[in-house]
Amino acid sequence: METETLALAQEADYTLIALFFRATFIVQAVMLGLIVASVWVWAITFTKVKMFRSARSNAAAFDSAFWSGEPLDELYEQMADAPASAYERVFVAGMTEWRRSLRDDGGLIPGVQQRVDRSMDVAIGRESERWTNGLNFLATTGSAAPFVGLFGTVWGIMRSFQEIAISGNTSLAVVAPGIAEALLATGLGLLAAIPAVILYNKLSADADSLVSGLEGFADEFSTLLSRQLD
Repeated sequence: METETLALAQEADYTLIALFFRATFIVQAVMLGLIVASVWVWAITFTKVKMFRSARSNAAAFDSAFWSGEPLDELYEQMADAPASAYERVFVAGMTEWRRSLRDDGGLIPGVQQRVDRSMDVAIGRESERWTNGLNFLATTGSAAPFVGLFGTVWGIMRSFQEIAISGNTSLAVVAPGIAEALLATGLGLLAAIPAVILYNKLSADADSLVSGLEGFADEFSTLLSRQLD
């Protein structure tokens, strides 16, 4: 009997695909959810990497144009209709409010400095939201995926013990396939969670760096405009 049991266990297919298809419906659903989450994590990552690379390139180009000595009014006229980057949108927001505060006699409406700063802060907030959009999914996956995988493992092992009780055979060779299927869920949970945590920290730091750059530019631009008030 033991020889027959061992032979059956050795004949079992332990490839990942076979383990998936032998698992119960609940464990399969857990595995599929974790696979989808992992794919979505990498999709967000590639999108953000491309977005951040473009943002840095555009920032360098705008910085060169802004400090080139060209009059700010002329630079504004070039960008006002269709600002193409985060820096351009912040600059246009500030300049638009500045121009709206000009009186017909050439003077400025009181409180212009505060209004310009608020306009640029709103523009920076929009850019920050655009850069960080989707990163919460990485954080959620990183924290929840191991527990989701553990749930699949517990469910699979529970089913294995139920089969042991029904068959009356406690041989490890009999329960090994079921346990392997269950542990695959934990493996997939870690496979989704570990990259998600690492990528979340990296992308969050990159987004914070870009926002800090925008805030620094807004402060410099506000300083330039304040000199016109003195």
